[in-house]
Formats: sequence, structure tokens, C-alpha cells
Amino acid sequence: MPTTRDTIEAKLTEALQPNEIEITDESHLHAGHSGWREGGETHFRVRVVSEAFSGKGRVDRHRLVNAILADELGGGVHALAMKTLAPGEPG
Repeated sequence: MPTTRDTIEAKLTEALQPNEIEITDESHLHAGHSGWREGGETHFRVRVVSEAFSGKGRVDRHRLVNAILADELGGGVHALAMKTLAPGEPG
């Protein structure tokens, strides 16, 4: 059974065909806080570099990622911090 991290990576890779993708489970940093649960997989940080973000502003990029991960965000994922970049952008 894939982890939530694996599912996030697979969905973003399929939808965005990224040049780079990094996904970090930061749940352990939020132990005892809102949305945290035993076993983790509640708080993630993603960094995605994709041509799909070219010409889009930050809000539109985040909306796109949120739409791709709607099932996860509506389920067990409590927080998703993201850095969305087009190729060549610093960051």
C-alpha cells in the first residue's frame, strides 16, 4: 500500500511532468498540534519545478496543486506547504 507521500509524488508527477520534485513529510514537527495524528502523514512540504507553472502567478500555481491533490487535502493531509516554480526561476 503506497504512503501518502508516495501518492502525492505520483499524482504531481503524472499531472505536472516536473523537472524537479521534492516531497517532505514534516508531520513529526507538528506532533500534538491541530491536524496531527499518530503515524504522521498529515503535514507535507513540496517543491515542484514544472513547465506547467510558466506564465502563472503563485495563487494559480497553488490552486493547480490543490486541485491535483484534492482527495488527499480532503482526507488525511492537514497542511501542505508548497514552492511552485517554472524552470529557470530561482528558488
